[in-house]
Amino acid sequence: MSKSHRSSIASPNCRLEWRPSRWVIGGLLALTALGVFSILVSEMPRPVAWPLAASALGYGLWLTRLESRKPTLSFVWPGSDGPAMLDGDPIREVEVQWRGSLAFVRWRVKTGRIQRVSWWPDTLSPASRRELRLATPVAIASRQRGAMAP
Repeated sequence: MSKSHRSSIASPNCRLEWRPSRWVIGGLLALTALGVFSILVSEMPRPVAWPLAASALGYGLWLTRLESRKPTLSFVWPGSDGPAMLDGDPIREVEVQWRGSLAFVRWRVKTGRIQRVSWWPDTLSPASRRELRLATPVAIASRQRGAMAP
């Protein structure tokens, strides 16, 4: 057995860090500005429009701040059949879904709560994206549907 063939059989650990996406943060800021602008240019009475615009601005900035302050997470998918790890703790029911170059990860923590993160192209390089695709098991086909209408 050649050395290159053996290395393709044994898959190493996949270690990836998740961090908030600058694209998402920028999108939240843009939506905040557009929301405030749309309120102010509408034909809404000014005594109602200004407080509503101020609350839309405050809420949008609050959401942007929440997103930008999310902590960095360290994921490890073992090459063997071991459980995936998050910051050194095993996690269960891990699912990775792909929408083009976006990766969505969903898992269940010890308390039973479901957690989610998404990797955007600015946070996951093409090489890391490929590594994640190879490290995660292939999902079983989506819900089985009958071929004919009932």
